[in-house]
Amino acid sequence: MPAKPPSATDVSPLTLNRLCLYLRSLRRLEADGVSRISSQDLARRFNLSAAQIRKDLAQFGAFGIRGAGYDVSPLIERLDSILRLDRRHPVIVVGMGNLGSALACYLGFNHGSFEVVAGVDNDPGRVGREVGGFRIEHTDHLARVVRDSGAEIGVLAVPAKAAQQNYDLLVEAGIRGVLNFAPTRVQPVPEVPLKDVDLRIHLEELAYFLPPSDTDAGDAS
Repeated sequence: MPAKPPSATDVSPLTLNRLCLYLRSLRRLEADGVSRISSQDLARRFNLSAAQIRKDLAQFGAFGIRGAGYDVSPLIERLDSILRLDRRHPVIVVGMGNLGSALACYLGFNHGSFEVVAGVDNDPGRVGREVGGFRIEHTDHLARVVRDSGAEIGVLAVPAKAAQQNYDLLVEAGIRGVLNFAPTRVQPVPEVPLKDVDLRIHLEELAYFLPPSDTDAGDAS
């Protein structure tokens, strides 16, 4: 009998991240007309690890033919299914300031499986504005907006002090997962997964790896 695919909780975030990278790379190959590729060629083209590719895919069953490589389009379909990208995921943005408005219009949030279908804010100056094909509603109406729009993923683009409260409101409204851009840690509930995206942390990590400059020597004196 084939091995049972791992459950969502059995797959590490790093593995999921790599699967997304593989999928993005395979889509580029498909767009270039490539129909079959080996793990070695895939790794070489996109600076990946062939051994890691094979190990990651093996967690989900048999892929490809030994010595013959992978059929690109069928593998894309399998990864789409594994990552649940073979279905529509409507998105609601909470906090329609500069960041929230930009996210609502961002192609990555409005392509393939994802579509921003609603946005809410508590600023009267923003409520009623048209952004990204929808009208901003007041946060007080969040539960109704989620119900009417069918949104299942919430995006937090609010100040840090408002993040927990708005996460809780999304949970109460029936949202199934939340992407948090607020610069703070939010306490999630087990049934509504949370993913943090803190851009400042990434910048701070990058700063650590920057090579020393002439000004660094002057600052140390």
